[in-house]
Amino acid sequence: MPKPARLPSEAPLPDHAAVVTKPSESIASALRTMELEAAGLAQLGKALGGPLGAAFARAVELIAGARGRVIVTGMGKSGHVGRKIAATFASTGTPAFFVHPGEASHGDLGMITSDDVILALSWSGETAELRDMLQYARRFRVKLVAITAQASSALGKAADVALVLPRATEACPHGLAPTTSTTMQVALGDALAVALLESRRFTPSDFKRFHPGGKLGAVLSFVRDVMHSGAATPLIASGAGMAEALIVMSAKSFGCVGVVDPDGDLIGIVTDGDLRRHMGPGLTAKSVDEVMTRSPRVVRPDDLAAEAMSVMQGRAITALFVVDGGRPVGLVHIHDLLKLGLA
Repeated sequence: MPKPARLPSEAPLPDHAAVVTKPSESIASALRTMELEAAGLAQLGKALGGPLGAAFARAVELIAGARGRVIVTGMGKSGHVGRKIAATFASTGTPAFFVHPGEASHGDLGMITSDDVILALSWSGETAELRDMLQYARRFRVKLVAITAQASSALGKAADVALVLPRATEACPHGLAPTTSTTMQVALGDALAVALLESRRFTPSDFKRFHPGGKLGAVLSFVRDVMHSGAATPLIASGAGMAEALIVMSAKSFGCVGVVDPDGDLIGIVTDGDLRRHMGPGLTAKSVDEVMTRSPRVVRPDDLAAEAMSVMQGRAITALFVVDGGRPVGLVHIHDLLKLGLA
């Protein structure tokens, strides 16, 4: 009795384990991929010097002037790129979110208002799943920006602004898997986000509001967020004796004490290093003015914590006084910055 034919789903998988690739071949393949994708980006840059540049400027103006949000959409690999673009927009001051075109046809069109701008990605411009969204945009007069390689496509024709990408060779040797094309889409999305960021004069302080956690949140923290202030600040008056200074240094445990003049301005600092340099039988009989390092390096409350860390690392010191208008308002220690996640 003959065996039944295999169903397509039962077809044996290719034996990938039998394929042996030399390291040199893998590296050569990687270099070809990089070269082709770099060539695509070079073509994109060249296109921005022509008609694409004018369309890009109009797209930035349209998005910047919108009262609502940017609705990013796309299918397949363009959809994955779209999610990244939406996330970059949202984190850099341009309110945005991704709407899947399939879900849009089943109720999510209700998320989109006439105050919004749709940014639709499709290399061919003929993605069937985008049809309902294009019709919705036309019916309710929602502005539409397209990122496509085909100006004459359904998407290109429907768009208020069409960002037409130059044709480029995919890194995939079969010309099938989106590789160079998606790299170009990502790059153009980043360019839009940065242009909008700059047009809004988006500052590091604004950035911090959207990135409170993780390494980025640490980098964007301010000195005022981590400094020790008030009674915890080790300070002593000019003219005081070193015996008193040693007591303050020991009590505050920062390895230093700041010296202030009668007006309350910081004029010097006594550190563990200063103690070693002046170590001797007469140390406690000296005044702080004789031992201190004058005009110490300081930071301000509104400086970034990362800047304070850079100063400490560059000068091989462990603490900085925080001054405002010349007067010490706190102290930041390297241990606080390390706990924050800076290194």
